[in-house]
Amino acid sequence: MVHASPASAKAALRLALRDQRKRLKAQAPDAAEHAAAHAPAGLFVFKVVAGYRRQGAELDPGPLIRRLERAGALTVLPRAARPDAALDFHVFQRGDALEPDAYRIRSPAPTAPLRAPQLLIVPLLAFDRHGGRMGQGAGCYDRTLEALRGRGPVFALGLAYAGQQVSRIPAEPHDQTLDGILTEKGYIESAKDQ
Repeated sequence: MVHASPASAKAALRLALRDQRKRLKAQAPDAAEHAAAHAPAGLFVFKVVAGYRRQGAELDPGPLIRRLERAGALTVLPRAARPDAALDFHVFQRGDALEPDAYRIRSPAPTAPLRAPQLLIVPLLAFDRHGGRMGQGAGCYDRTLEALRGRGPVFALGLAYAGQQVSRIPAEPHDQTLDGILTEKGYIESAKDQ
């Protein structure tokens, strides 16, 4: 019997999950607002919060970010200087100019002030209850979380449709886990020790 490597198992799973996420977006147009309404009180203690610019069918972090801002949080957005590096986080306010980064994602200018986030809201293709996360496959958020955690505590919050949950994400040594997941159906604290 031949066993697939974690990397090849992830690649096969990604293909199916991209289509599923598109269907979930069409079925739940208000999911981002519902997810923001389920944000636990513990998220409102963070003063520097990193969002992301939604791509395709990713769940929009905007409603959650607006709630956190009303509670006094400063918003930062990621910018990729190079595809093989950890993300940098720049202060962002609505109306600020955006320009393409190394991934061609509209991001704050490299001259915008840098701030390290305390709460990192992370997009994903799939998650499990153990904090496993599957991204697009470039390793960008894994590198970023490793770098941030090397400097101090940071809370990684996956933002997803409830239907993106799988039983277990195939793990590789470099994979960074989530501390919690927020969906339109509620908040899930990661059971990392199980």
